[in-house]
Amino acid sequence: MKYRLILLISIILIAPLGYAVRFYSPAPEWLNDRLGSFAYEIFWILLVGLFFPQASPLWTAVGVCIVTCLLEVLQLWQPPFLQAIRATLLGRVILGNTFTWSDFPAYFIGSFLGWVWMLTVLRCTSVDKHI
Repeated sequence: MKYRLILLISIILIAPLGYAVRFYSPAPEWLNDRLGSFAYEIFWILLVGLFFPQASPLWTAVGVCIVTCLLEVLQLWQPPFLQAIRATLLGRVILGNTFTWSDFPAYFIGSFLGWVWMLTVLRCTSVDKHI
C-alpha cells in the first residue's frame, strides 16, 4: 500500500511538472520538448505501476517505451478520425500530432528514468519485486 501511495504522490508531482517544463519554461523549445517527453514517459510508467503494482519495473518501462514509440509512428498516419481526436487537448497530449525522430531518444531516456524512479520507490518501501 505504501508503494502505491508513493507512486500516486509521484504522479501528482510529475504531471504538472511535465506541463510546466513543456509549456511554461523560458528554455529553448527543443529543451522544453525533451524535458516534457521525459516527464511523459515517467508519468505513464508510474501510472502503470500504480494500477499493476505486481508488474516488473523493467518490463513496465520497456512496455511503456514501446507503446509511446508506436504512438509516435502512428502520428504519420492521419485519417480523419485520428485528426479529430488530435484536435482536442487530451488527444494531442496522448497521441501527439507531429512525428519527430528526435523524440525517440527522449522516450528511451524518460523510460530509463521512470524505471529508476520505480526501483527507488520499491527499495524505499521494501517491497520484494523482480527487477
